[in-house]
Amino acid sequence: MIFGKKKKTEVFRSPGTCPICEDTVTFSAANSWFRDHLLCSKCGSLPRERALMVAIDRFMPDWRNCIIHESSPAGRGVSLKLKREAVSYIESQFFPDSTPGELKNGFRSEDLARLTFEDNSLDIHITQDVMEHVFDIDSAFAEISRTLKPGGMHIFTVPLVSGANPTLQRASLYAEGGINYLYEPEYHGNPVSSEGSLVVWHWGYDIVHRIFNTSKMNTLVLQIDDISKGIRAEYIDVLVSFKN
Repeated sequence: MIFGKKKKTEVFRSPGTCPICEDTVTFSAANSWFRDHLLCSKCGSLPRERALMVAIDRFMPDWRNCIIHESSPAGRGVSLKLKREAVSYIESQFFPDSTPGELKNGFRSEDLARLTFEDNSLDIHITQDVMEHVFDIDSAFAEISRTLKPGGMHIFTVPLVSGANPTLQRASLYAEGGINYLYEPEYHGNPVSSEGSLVVWHWGYDIVHRIFNTSKMNTLVLQIDDISKGIRAEYIDVLVSFKN
């Protein structure tokens, strides 16, 4: 008897056009949690990544000619498209043991709360599910604004799990160092660390007020549902902050 690998059972399948690879594809999922499982058959992108690409195309259609910085790129989907097609794409990771601004493993070492970019030097900041992990969030939003050119944008995804309820802070830093866990620790994947990234914030829609109060940037929250583009899942809001 010959035993083969068990085929994954699909719970959903639909044809469409992927906003990232721009091809006719099939979107399918082997799990009902579409946020992490509704994949493009060609580029393997996720719904939130496809929603992000739609927002980039809509609000910065000339992005290929822009100076773009992406913090903690995903290594697939939007990140690879921007890297391949934009004239100036800068990818960075947070390396706490490296000098900010220097290169490590092919990435620029950057702390969002203390960026080394000059004032008014970037057209777009991209972050994909990053802002829920930043302790010094007010400094991060202020730094993003400082380094954007007038008319520049921070286009990003972040799970708004608190919805209409107030944002919940899950952890903080002690003044003398160390983490103060306010709730049971929760971690997400980290592309440069097997330990993962601690979730500091369960953001709600009030994030737009936090951004304005720290950076004076107005923010739109886009809720996109378009199964023809493979955009349907939980917590796939795209936020666009504008520097006036």
